[in-house]
Amino acid sequence: MSRTSRTAGAVIGAMALAGSLAACGGDSLEQEKSGAASGDGKKGALVVGSASFTESKVLAELYAQILDDAGYSTSITTVKNRELYEPSLEKGEIDVVPEYAATLAEFLNAKVNGAEAAQNEPVASGDADATVAALEKLAGPLGLKVLPAGKAVDQNAFAVSEEFAEKNDLATLSDLGESKLKVKIAAGDECEVRPFCAPGLKKTYGIDVTGIDPKGVGTPQSKQAVRDGKVQLVLTTTTDAVMDGLVFLEDDKNLQNADNVLPVLNAEDAGAPEIAEALDRITSTLTTQDLAELNRKVDAERAKPTDVAAEYLRTKNLIKK
Repeated sequence: MSRTSRTAGAVIGAMALAGSLAACGGDSLEQEKSGAASGDGKKGALVVGSASFTESKVLAELYAQILDDAGYSTSITTVKNRELYEPSLEKGEIDVVPEYAATLAEFLNAKVNGAEAAQNEPVASGDADATVAALEKLAGPLGLKVLPAGKAVDQNAFAVSEEFAEKNDLATLSDLGESKLKVKIAAGDECEVRPFCAPGLKKTYGIDVTGIDPKGVGTPQSKQAVRDGKVQLVLTTTTDAVMDGLVFLEDDKNLQNADNVLPVLNAEDAGAPEIAEALDRITSTLTTQDLAELNRKVDAERAKPTDVAAEYLRTKNLIKK
């Protein structure tokens, strides 16, 4: 599952929601459950939901293990996509999921107000506080509780080679626009029309984009094309940890929406203050760099999400065991 340009996809995803659920019949979760945690369960049982990509699985493990440490009995249910797990969260089949503020806000915007209205009047922006406030307003009537967002952000990011950045004195996307350099972008072919890719770079930063090399988002081939000088810019994500020889350019004018990581709960079943307190400990500690490193351990070192989450929580003194 690609995490790039999630906000644009959220509107389309909400349009397909009814059809997706109908196609799944009674088996709406399409779940694969990982082992129940070892907590004594005195405070009750909680189901943590996860989407099917590495980062979501790692975040779900972090949530489950810290809730386990707080005295809850936890299990993790992996669901293919938001179109399936969000309704399950509303129903209480899932109690908590790791989410992304801007993407979920636009998903719910489309679900509540309709896809056309959501496209015409988006609620997400590069302002994290405003985006979370809009998300809370949409989520509350659906029985969902949105916890505070943290420092960890997974959103579109653009990188150049270290050599190119040094030669042209580049640290930000504004620097690239002001340089008047012509650039070609290694990305998915949709970058040509997505508002947060080539059109946004042109409009917001004045970057002279001459074309798209469709080698994919953050793929080894895309990154190598930048290192080799065949293209100047690569589209990836802020939690990409495999960046040898490359450097991110800061999105200093907030072109990208605020996809800060935050927990979303079923308010009735998981609204206890103790649950929010436990999850807030992760949210307030986790950084974008931390999340990138956890992803790297799973994807590059083939470590298990369960193990990397446990190591992180112990290292940060977030759990007692």
